[in-house]
Parts: sequence; structure tokens; C-alpha cells
Amino acid sequence: MNSTVIGFLLLAILSLLSGCATTPDIKPSTQISPATHLALSLQGTPYRYGKASPEEGFDCSGFVKYVYEKQGINLPRTVKDMATYLPQIPKDDIISGDLVFFNTDEQSFSHVGIYINNDKFIHAPSQKTGKVLVSSLNNQYWQKHYIGARRPRKH
Repeated sequence: MNSTVIGFLLLAILSLLSGCATTPDIKPSTQISPATHLALSLQGTPYRYGKASPEEGFDCSGFVKYVYEKQGINLPRTVKDMATYLPQIPKDDIISGDLVFFNTDEQSFSHVGIYINNDKFIHAPSQKTGKVLVSSLNNQYWQKHYIGARRPRKH
């Protein structure tokens, strides 16, 4: 085979393999905050209402509180208190590690997740989904219920 054919075959194989990546929309790790790295390592942990540990499971605010306590940042326990406590940031200024808030049950600030990047966030959504997972802010449901972002930091 000549080098042009070999090059084409290698390009075709690489194209096929790149389609198998599990998180193609997440940028390289240098652009993901340490809190987000920890949050991603907890993906698949069971959802458990009122819980806040990998051993027992997480609800949404317990998940966020746990991740940030491991970063030396103490956050309030409830979603609403987190939103009240932290400074608001514009949606177009969101960076990895920021918190994204939603109104999912007709109450302001009823759900929270941690922004990864590229409009992805990680959260403990509900008993129905059953586990910590990554979702897209571009999903119609999350777009409809999005109400703001906040940036955790040490005080």
C-alpha cells in the first residue's frame, strides 16, 4: 500500500474511534475546576433524598455541599440558602465549578448542579433518574427551568 492509502485508512479509523468517546463535549481537564473533577468522579452515585455522602447517596444540594466541603468551601445545606448566600453571575460568565440553579417544582431555587463546561452540568436530579449524572443546559427541560448561576468561593 502506498502512504496516501495508509494515511486515509488511519484517518478513517481515528474518525470511527472518536465517535466512541463517552464525554466528547467536555473540554480537556485543564479547563475543568478541581471541584468539577471531584463531582465527575462521583457520577453514578445513587440519588437519596436528604443525603450528602458517597456512602449514603446524594440529593442535589447534598451533592453540591459535599463537593465544595472537600474544596474547603462550606455552603448552606439547602438550594434556596445556597442561592441566597452566593453572589449571582450572568449566564454568559459561567465557568467550570459554578453552580446552576433551577425552578423544578414551582418554587424558586428548587434544584442545583455544578457547571462543567460546554453547557454541561453534573447533578443529582431525582429519585426517578436514580443517580448523579451529567446533563445539558441546552436540554429543553433545563432551559425552561433555569433561573440563575452563582460562584462558590472561600470567604
